[in-house]
Amino acid sequence: MKTRAQEILKRLRSAYPDAGCELQHWQTPMELAVATILSAQCTDKRVNMVTPVLFAKYRSAADFAAVPQETLEAEIRSTGFFRNKARNIRALAAVVVEKFGGELPSDLDTLVGLPGIGRKTANLLVATVFGQPGIVVDTHFKRLSQRLGFTKLEDPDKIEFDLKAILPEEDWTDWSHCMVFHGRRCCYARKPDCAACPIATLCPSCGKV
Repeated sequence: MKTRAQEILKRLRSAYPDAGCELQHWQTPMELAVATILSAQCTDKRVNMVTPVLFAKYRSAADFAAVPQETLEAEIRSTGFFRNKARNIRALAAVVVEKFGGELPSDLDTLVGLPGIGRKTANLLVATVFGQPGIVVDTHFKRLSQRLGFTKLEDPDKIEFDLKAILPEEDWTDWSHCMVFHGRRCCYARKPDCAACPIATLCPSCGKV
């Protein structure tokens, strides 16, 4: 599996040389954390439509902590589940201000303990902002890892550790980004485009292995 994973990553890197986080307009770790919270059950495209105005208005964790719940709800309504998202953003910002001087911590275990931050978001933050290896298990990562035969599990946290056992640490971040790019552009949930897939001959679900 390790050898196959390396060849898969080689092909996906070639197919998607620009693979990376598709959340835009953020400039600080706190802003990416907010964008990631907004992206739950929502497309990055929609989040990217909301964040320019949001980040122009709220420049710091203190700003997000101070905004009234109802105001933030109205401003993020189009991303869905806006009440819970607003609560999580405000709670996160309050803790960051109170315990970390307004700066989001860079440690994975510390991030996971913060409001609104699960392992997926924490890994995205350490990988994208803090330059540390991270495995970001979103719906695309989960689907592709199962189709490729690297895990049979459903729980994202357990899938993360399955893949950590297969991939070298230095490849965790690239693998995550490539999985998401490939899932959005080729290996669709309902009708994967196996005919155009650069890793079809390495995929047991395609039947060409």
